[in-house]
Amino acid sequence: MDVLNQLILLGAVLFLISILASALSPRVGMPLLLVFLLVGMLGGEDGIGKIAYDDVQSALFLGTIALAVILFDGGLRTDITNFRVGLRPALVLASLGVVVTAAVCGAFAAWMLELSWVEGMLIGAIVGSTDAAAVFSVLNMQGLALKARVGATLEIESGLNDPMAIFLTITVVEFIRLGETGFHASMLWAFVWQMGVGAAVGVVGGRVLAWGVTKLQLSPGLYPLLALFGGISIFGVAAVLHSSGFLAVYLGGLMVGNRVSRGLYNIQRFHDGIAWLAQISLFLMLGLLVSPRELVTYASSALLVGLFLIFVARPLAVTVSLLPFQFSWRETLFISWVGLRGAVPIVLAMFPWLAGLEHWPFFFNIAFFIVLISLVLQGWTVAPLARWLKLDVPTSSSRVQRVELGVPGQAGFEFVGYKLLQDSPALKMDVANLPLPDQAQLLCIMREEMPVPLQDDPTLQANDHVYLLARPDALKALDKTLVGELEPDRLNAQAFFGEFVFTPRAKLADLGMLYSFEVPADMANWSIGRYIYKRYKKPVVGDRVRLGNVEFIVLEMQDAKVVKVSLKLHR
Repeated sequence: MDVLNQLILLGAVLFLISILASALSPRVGMPLLLVFLLVGMLGGEDGIGKIAYDDVQSALFLGTIALAVILFDGGLRTDITNFRVGLRPALVLASLGVVVTAAVCGAFAAWMLELSWVEGMLIGAIVGSTDAAAVFSVLNMQGLALKARVGATLEIESGLNDPMAIFLTITVVEFIRLGETGFHASMLWAFVWQMGVGAAVGVVGGRVLAWGVTKLQLSPGLYPLLALFGGISIFGVAAVLHSSGFLAVYLGGLMVGNRVSRGLYNIQRFHDGIAWLAQISLFLMLGLLVSPRELVTYASSALLVGLFLIFVARPLAVTVSLLPFQFSWRETLFISWVGLRGAVPIVLAMFPWLAGLEHWPFFFNIAFFIVLISLVLQGWTVAPLARWLKLDVPTSSSRVQRVELGVPGQAGFEFVGYKLLQDSPALKMDVANLPLPDQAQLLCIMREEMPVPLQDDPTLQANDHVYLLARPDALKALDKTLVGELEPDRLNAQAFFGEFVFTPRAKLADLGMLYSFEVPADMANWSIGRYIYKRYKKPVVGDRVRLGNVEFIVLEMQDAKVVKVSLKLHR
């Protein structure tokens, strides 16, 4: 019993250290996953915790469950509009991109480390997939928002590329274990089955789960649990059918996140905590599993392969994959750099271990060290690179409180709270003149921890807490009225989008006369919208096209169509 109590205490302390260390991460730009991994290594047998953990079967089980939870949460938060924007390039990156990365990196590893071609391919397959969840944790902590085309592509790629890497790794492990040397048609059929059945289970299971969340009458606290274990069940069904559970659980989360309206915010908030728990648990466990002393032995080999992966294999795969799509060189460069490796390569490196391959420590430690290189080198530079390439767009500050109401007759309404800062557009406004949308009602103003009588028509002041009843559709307008834009100088709305706003139907010739810029004769009758669509088949907010000394910037989209365009003059 004493040993059990000590383990409980030690486990709790490791989690507390990880959570508290996360407060330091934004200040130094360190990726949170690296923090959790280092804490796990400190608690391991070579660290101060002296915990000896080498049970690869339990590690693979826990790692698989954690990855399923993380992918389900990722699907829940993926907007179907962005999914349509980034689906095609993400699919190519998640399939062809992973194959090219694995092949090029594997060939280099075989040549540089003097391995057989199949052993080199195993290294390439293990490190072939990215972990964009780590990237977005860095971007979110830095307060950055990416252009929809880039952000959606990275987000969807991270949810879809794991199945391909898993398939390649299992295939190569079986090659080595059985002594095979050639390709078999059965491998192609196995791939089609895994992806096809996994996708079908995810879509159908997600729709059934969304129906259950919407129609079943349960206690409010049970809906997040229904979604969680429904998602894990989708993973389990796909896995039992020998298809891709990871693809299924991501698509299942996507279905739930975009088909459920009632209680969705509470479900997402619950899953945010569960996903953090899964990530912390996963990386602490992986940190405990590795031996730093053994890791150093393979450092030089892993460094060579890791640098080649980051600077050659990933950029080559991204460039080839994105050729058919309209990505600028800045977007391609950023996506190439954001090839962050995370938990999946380490979990995949357990497969040779479980299969009993003779050189499994080599594959495991090489993969682990490459993940460390990626987290340190790429993870620390993602946010600065996004700013340098000007791929971040203006974001709105988030509201401080949001609670969905379960009161009868109030379905669809939320209780929303804001704290007014020094630069809030609503400061010094009288309550009676506050421009609120039709679907919002002011309930209360708190000032110095006391309610302010609304009948006195008070004037709003800095640090006031304003509480309203509103529908979700009204939240964007409320953000604009009560919070406004909080951006660095380069990204404030006027500096980024320009001062003049037009409908996309405005004629180029008319604007040329008004703002003194030349319009080619063959474009005299073109509208701004036609000029933008000539450059981008699927434009997104923040896309820019230049004509002489003016720049047209997509300001607002509605139903995948440009509805507002701004004009920025360059003197």
